[in-house]
Amino acid sequence: MPARPKRALLVGAALAGLALPALALAQESLLPPGFNETAPPPEQTTPRGQSPDSSAAEANRAERQGRGESSSVVETESLTEEDLAEIPAPLPPVEIPDDSRRDPRLVGAIDPAAWGLGAEPWGRAHGGFLSGLMRRLDTPIPNRWLHIGLRNALLARSPAPPEVNPVDWVAERAWLLLRMGEADAAAMLVAGVDVADFSPKLTQVAVQSALASADPGALCPLREKMQRVEGKVLPLVDAMCAGLAGEATSAASRIEQARRRGPITGIDHVLADKVVGAGADTGRAVTVEWDKVEGLTAWRFGLSAATGMVPPENLVNRAPLRLRAWQARAPMLSPEQRLASARIATGLGVFSSAALTDLYAAMYDATDPSDLAETDAWQLRLAFAARDEAERIEAMRRLWGEGNDPIQKLASEAMLSLAAARVRPNAALGSDVPRLIASLLAGGRDQAAARWAAAVGELGDDKAGDESWALLALGTDANVDLSEDRIDDFIGRDTSAGKARSKLLVAGLAGVGRISSEAATNLNREYGFGLGRENSWTRLMNEAGERGQAGSVMLLAAVGMQARDPVRIPASHLFRSLRAMRGAGLDHQARMIAAEMLART
Repeated sequence: MPARPKRALLVGAALAGLALPALALAQESLLPPGFNETAPPPEQTTPRGQSPDSSAAEANRAERQGRGESSSVVETESLTEEDLAEIPAPLPPVEIPDDSRRDPRLVGAIDPAAWGLGAEPWGRAHGGFLSGLMRRLDTPIPNRWLHIGLRNALLARSPAPPEVNPVDWVAERAWLLLRMGEADAAAMLVAGVDVADFSPKLTQVAVQSALASADPGALCPLREKMQRVEGKVLPLVDAMCAGLAGEATSAASRIEQARRRGPITGIDHVLADKVVGAGADTGRAVTVEWDKVEGLTAWRFGLSAATGMVPPENLVNRAPLRLRAWQARAPMLSPEQRLASARIATGLGVFSSAALTDLYAAMYDATDPSDLAETDAWQLRLAFAARDEAERIEAMRRLWGEGNDPIQKLASEAMLSLAAARVRPNAALGSDVPRLIASLLAGGRDQAAARWAAAVGELGDDKAGDESWALLALGTDANVDLSEDRIDDFIGRDTSAGKARSKLLVAGLAGVGRISSEAATNLNREYGFGLGRENSWTRLMNEAGERGQAGSVMLLAAVGMQARDPVRIPASHLFRSLRAMRGAGLDHQARMIAAEMLART
């Protein structure tokens, strides 16, 4: 048999393979620019067990076979049986047993009942309506404890509400978590759905989750799904996956082909090339130049962080806060590279006080002993472990003074929560008392804060006394004076614009049930705080609280309190949110939110 037909078959197959990336170039893509600049695709309704884009894939396959493979079929007619025997048989498909498939209607990482959210946090609420609220919610959330409560609700393993595709419901929750800065939480939700069940929307969110987690390897299982919704970046993804799999020759060929033919050039292509170079035996050295880059996108962050690289400070400082929170947990970056972003993540509620403390501890261990005395890590050690209480308090004062930004202030208060719990209640501490109580409440230690009630009673009527009393009244169940006269005294000494602090105090006390409805009505009528105002949002909030839908309550609360400054939040919204939380069994969260609102003003 002549060799020519066989060579023609192989060349035809190679050309068909080279044509696939070119077909992908015609697809629209979200990347770049950044994640939150494009609305998600319309919801898809896909029967269980069928891939959302399976019909399109079959049509494309048939079209390719009809127009591009006819010549190969003619050329194979001259092959002998011996030649055909040399062609390897296709591998059998990998099938997942039915009992191993996961139900996309029940996806989550935490048990809602164990976290005080009830068995069904969303109840029978309309899933399409909840999804719309999630898409329109501005981030970051204006309250650290509200952020924590909403994150837990989004992570809860509970049945999807009616009137929404369950897979798209996972996508909506993960999308919101990403915008909140919760890269790890979003990845948990995405991982809870079998890739075979991914809808176009979840595919897009999964791509963003991989980038937010600085994990380009997580893109590799998505390549088949990406052909439809993220085809523009698919050639670069193919090259990176080849490099990460140790296929150095294939990776080099693919990345060069993408450079010549692909629509993505400049820094975005260079970063993909750097990921390729990080693979085994590639021998590629790539220099990344940021001079002409005007901003960071999810793509640029994810690929740079995956290779242990931090973009220039001016770009990082201008980046959205969610990206700073992603950077705080990037595993390839050192503690020093992550610290500034980790403080932001703690102030937002993404990081716990323990997580930030652990980061400082890692920096402490890595610092030369001769250089420790001038570091915040040393001051944090003194705040926890100094033998003399006065020395511990002095170290805490220095750390409290780190920056005037509200998020930085919250980060310091949360970080020092456990250290504050080691301070004995003492009225002689004066102006330090409200800061100690605020730190305790920032870490959720309401019982430790309640032990300050007697000392606060001795402080008198000065500013420290009023602030300490108000925090205990809102954030704890301590036995403090809650009479109308005591509240009147606080309002009379309030110098904030428009009595903003007093408004938050009364709305908070009424919302968490620390004063009677009669007392709240009297104070509201006397000072005109507007607690009784009603609108469509307040009616929805009331219904969610009455039905015990903890997830709906937290989502509606985040919607109703969208303001960078707590003083701009309507008193009626704070009051209704806190009262609904109590109705849904979220008493502790309600108290922490109320106390933080006042502490931030």
